[in-house]
Amino acid sequence: QVQLVESGGGLVQAGGSLRLSCAASGSILSINTMGWYRQAPGKQRELVATITRGNNIRYADSVKGRFTISRDNAKNTVYLQMNSLKPEDTAVYYCNADLTLSSTIRIHDSWGQGTQVTVSS
Repeated sequence: QVQLVESGGGLVQAGGSLRLSCAASGSILSINTMGWYRQAPGKQRELVATITRGNNIRYADSVKGRFTISRDNAKNTVYLQMNSLKPEDTAVYYCNADLTLSSTIRIHDSWGQGTQVTVSS
């Protein structure tokens, strides 16, 4: 059974920092693109940042210069360092991964359970 497990969310004051982690476990051959998405109350889920296995990175305009995505392929883990947090960053943050399980099985959209990030003003 394949799982993505996020950690690192919490409550922080505006201007503060948090670091999210997402570890993939199970019988995984390789992990292609990994990323972070977020969903605020009453809003659609939106992309925050993605990183390919070759470290090509994409950020949402709203987080550029404040958030940094990285990954450790040996640990099947992706990180999101969030600095200069704003109240509008408050959301549930979800990890996403494109997983190759075997030569014939690939899960393009695997999701974690989400972790709450709350930024107080």
